[in-house]
Amino acid sequence: MAYSEALAQRVRALLPAQGEVREQKMFGGLTFMLRGNMCCGILGDELMVRVGPEQVGSALAQPHARMIDFTGRPMKGMVMVAPDGVAADEGLAGWVGKGVAFAASLPAK
Repeated sequence: MAYSEALAQRVRALLPAQGEVREQKMFGGLTFMLRGNMCCGILGDELMVRVGPEQVGSALAQPHARMIDFTGRPMKGMVMVAPDGVAADEGLAGWVGKGVAFAASLPAK
């Protein structure tokens, strides 16, 4: 599955520029890794965000967010955000910020 290059460009503009971020093709899309830990990604025109197991409940309470379920089992600590949830720059920045915050809380790999 391809990913939205336009959304990828918008995400890139929000990520730290210190060289700690790298891109990796994964899940049939594109993921962004912060110090070796996934923070977010793009699958089609949707945003995947790694919020962590303790924040997933509040993340799922947000409009346009749902569990990621590729194999019949939900991925723990991850949510998928529909295009309407990231159409506005503020919405995208909020979601990317959640992913960056969680990945930054993990030890570097």
